[in-house]
Amino acid sequence: MPAIPLVLDVDTGVDDACALLLAALHPGLDLRAVTCAGGNAPLADVVRNTLTVLEVAGRVDVPVGAGAVRPLLEEPVDARHVHGSDGMADLGLPAPARRPDPRHAVELLRDTVVSAAERGEPVTVVPLAPMTNLALLARTHPDAFARVGRVVFMGGGAEISNATAAAEFNVFHDPEAAAVVLDACAEHGVPVAMYGLDVFYDPRVGTVDVERLRAAGTPVADLAAGLVSFHHRRFADDTATIGDAGAVAMLLLPDAVRTERLPVRVELSGTWTRGRTVVDRRTWTGDMRHDPHGAAPAVVDVALGIDGERVARLWLDTVLGEVR
Repeated sequence: MPAIPLVLDVDTGVDDACALLLAALHPGLDLRAVTCAGGNAPLADVVRNTLTVLEVAGRVDVPVGAGAVRPLLEEPVDARHVHGSDGMADLGLPAPARRPDPRHAVELLRDTVVSAAERGEPVTVVPLAPMTNLALLARTHPDAFARVGRVVFMGGGAEISNATAAAEFNVFHDPEAAAVVLDACAEHGVPVAMYGLDVFYDPRVGTVDVERLRAAGTPVADLAAGLVSFHHRRFADDTATIGDAGAVAMLLLPDAVRTERLPVRVELSGTWTRGRTVVDRRTWTGDMRHDPHGAAPAVVDVALGIDGERVARLWLDTVLGEVR
């Protein structure tokens, strides 16, 4: 099968770095570009971390675009309490040798999407960050957005939240952006999938896996071991999720993730629920006149179950160089 053309949109912390390694190294994926937004860490840290991971992976051919510094409306927040003061496990890695692409992330997205579509190779865009960059693409270059092959975003949850009692961090950080992207997918007929917290925590790697990585002795395996062991220490647990990497693995192992096509909205005004992904799991499809809202226009493939062991194994085998 031909490799899947792919663009990642990241806010590189620890699990984004895990996802970058999988996207950069797996032969079933054709990583065309990476765009960056502030989120887990401020934008400058995100760009540095992204360039560093790609350099370690030997993928200096992949352009990296710096994008949104902050959400559309909200004040920026970060998650350095989860990802370390530098946003990527405080590993003390040397600064990357190259600089980001001179184009803004939105321009890099536009150019990559349009170029691929013109060659009959529509790209899958995988936002692993607050979706500010993709929302800006939808608003400023709607014709380009309409040529995206598919959007698979890490964010939200049908049942589980983390940033607040109601909301997952990526959507909570910029709920307007998430709402814009879902509306744009509905308007332009772009298929969209949500890899949310209902499955996010299940693909896990343990201390034995870290030992296997360290024993490999390659720069990629050493980086992967450092990322995972940081979260082992941070959360005092002998296993750690690879998080965002699961959204990338979903492209390679679609049968490992159970999805349902469901209407999804983003709550923008609730006092306690702002940033909630409202997943409509009602089975009644008859008269809905009593519901003033009706069904959401965005119908999303919502991930509700996962073979976490299989996904974790794919990630480990890839970073160990055992996938050909």
